Amino acid sequence: QVQLVESGGGLAQAGGSLRLSCAASGFTVSNYVMSWYRQAPGKQRDQVAIITTVGGTTYRDSVKGRFTIARDNAKNLVYLQMDTLKPEDTAVYYCNNPVLDLWGQGTQVTVSS
Repeated sequence: QVQLVESGGGLAQAGGSLRLSCAASGFTVSNYVMSWYRQAPGKQRDQVAIITTVGGTTYRDSVKGRFTIARDNAKNLVYLQMDTLKPEDTAVYYCNNPVLDLWGQGTQVTVSS
């Protein structure tokens, strides 16, 4: 079964850290571009970070220097390390494979001030 399952969300204080994980099954993450998106209440879903098949990364401006996307090929996982969290990072975070048009169920991140 081809699917993505996110985990690692929760409540954090401003300035804190969380690490999100995206477990893939049915395909190999290192063979695809993988992305993280987020959607805050009442807002559109925005792309946060991308990792290419060769490990290149791209971030939206608001998270540059604070978030890091990475991949564990052995575990077939994609991570999003989030540091120096801000209340405006509060959202549901989704893992995405754009080629397969595959989304996870999302994981809630809430940052308190």
